[in-house]
Amino acid sequence: MTSGTVMKGMLGFYIFLFFLYLFGPLMVMGVTAFNTPSYPQAVPFESFTLDWFVKLWNHRAMMEGLVNSIIIGLGVVVLSVPIGLAASIIMNQIYHRARSLFYLVTISPLLTPGVIIGISTVIFWKDAFGLTEFTKDTFYKGIILSILGQSSFVAAYCLLIIMARLTRFDRAQEEAALDLGATYPQVFWHILLPFLKPALFSAGVIAFLSSFENYNTTTFAILADKTLVTVLAGEVRQGTTPALSALAVIIIGLSLAGAVIYEVLKRREEAAASAMKERARLAERGELELA
Repeated sequence: MTSGTVMKGMLGFYIFLFFLYLFGPLMVMGVTAFNTPSYPQAVPFESFTLDWFVKLWNHRAMMEGLVNSIIIGLGVVVLSVPIGLAASIIMNQIYHRARSLFYLVTISPLLTPGVIIGISTVIFWKDAFGLTEFTKDTFYKGIILSILGQSSFVAAYCLLIIMARLTRFDRAQEEAALDLGATYPQVFWHILLPFLKPALFSAGVIAFLSSFENYNTTTFAILADKTLVTVLAGEVRQGTTPALSALAVIIIGLSLAGAVIYEVLKRREEAAASAMKERARLAERGELELA
């Protein structure tokens, strides 16, 4: 036995412990979702059942919270991604000395505790505009306030993601399009947006997930409404059941399915792009040979 063999064995054992630490609780939780005891129990496994998924479906508060979470998440995406896009474009074009101050202002919500953001959102819409019938019916609602409160800091995530992509953009493409007679809206829609498409998609996914799992801001901004996270917090205080494990299994399954579908589509696009480049290369070589 050599020192290299010992080192590989120790490294393999460490990697095994690392992945066991990450995925062990998920595996145990997955087992409890299909076990019959009323309390989450993986060992001993009494018998296989799907009753907890049925009870989860019949849990009215949980389903209502899930629907509200999806609505709020989509609202946050619709609001945060354009704000992050606009902020990144401004940051990329403003005077260099003002860029640091603008960056500090736009990123500061990330440093603010979620509790403060949630409370300040409610107070702002109540006191600054007054609790009239219009504001009460239009803005002073839990779902609307949650979207506004979450977007105030989720937009900063979108800014960072889009900015990372925008720094690699070649401004010469814009200048060439303008010299050829294109207008600024045409440059934006046909040159800049296609280049930022991967970043916009990533920002939308991050925005939705950040909204879906947010608790601190949502707890104070949701008012009398409820989201999936707030319902789960109340359920855990009263005592957890395998129905929560069933919910976790569904969320993990959907996440894995989405990741697999995205990877398959991405590889297909890369294969199509590679095939197109190869056909162009062969056509060019054939033209050169004919010449």
